[in-house]
Amino acid sequence: MSVLLWIILSTIIVSLLSLVGIITLVLSDEKFLNRIVLILVAFAAGALMGGAFLHLFPESVEEIDALDASLILLAGFTVFFLLERIIFWHHCHEKSCPIHPFAYLNLMGDGVHNFIDGVIIAAAFIIEIRLGFVTTIAVISHEVPQELGDFGVLVYGGFDKIKALLFNLLSAITAIVGGILGYYIFSEAESVVYLLPFAAGGFLYIASSDLIPELHKEEDVKRSMESFTFFILGLLFMLAIKLIFGE
Repeated sequence: MSVLLWIILSTIIVSLLSLVGIITLVLSDEKFLNRIVLILVAFAAGALMGGAFLHLFPESVEEIDALDASLILLAGFTVFFLLERIIFWHHCHEKSCPIHPFAYLNLMGDGVHNFIDGVIIAAAFIIEIRLGFVTTIAVISHEVPQELGDFGVLVYGGFDKIKALLFNLLSAITAIVGGILGYYIFSEAESVVYLLPFAAGGFLYIASSDLIPELHKEEDVKRSMESFTFFILGLLFMLAIKLIFGE
């Protein structure tokens, strides 16, 4: 299978995760749903940290100077921070989230974020198929709890559940656009390797700023330890991929 087809297939899978909000139509027990979200957030945080430190950043320092890679990582972290501040996009994992006064603004921010995810996935596949798989897994791991939160935001903002799912899907499709454009922009460019530490910085920002703080909100000791366990499992999952499929 060609690199472009892998990119398209991966971004389609990522985009379809926007439909995960349909779970809320089936799971009427809000406490059970919140518990699932907490576990997904914890695993996603670990997977993103593992993807950044075990795959993306080490791969980048094999091709470019370590200091340059570190500066680009910090730039990625800063850009993701700035994007979130400018468009007021924020991960929310509660059904009612007063932080999002405008549902359309959340859709716009989510669309931009998904577009960037698509570009990052394309860059990773261009460098190496294995790295593309790892990056896709990392993106998927944080997309699931994010999309659950976004679905809740849209419903809270006035959308009915069906429209919330459809609009969430439309904003998610930008990942496919980003993947295809990323392929044609970077397929012949040697500078694609510089996107790896940038993506690592973005992953670290999402994990440390959006996901881990959500875990700290849990006051129950048992559930806190449960989420910490899934955080470690996320790290170990990425380590296992490194050991099994790494060079």
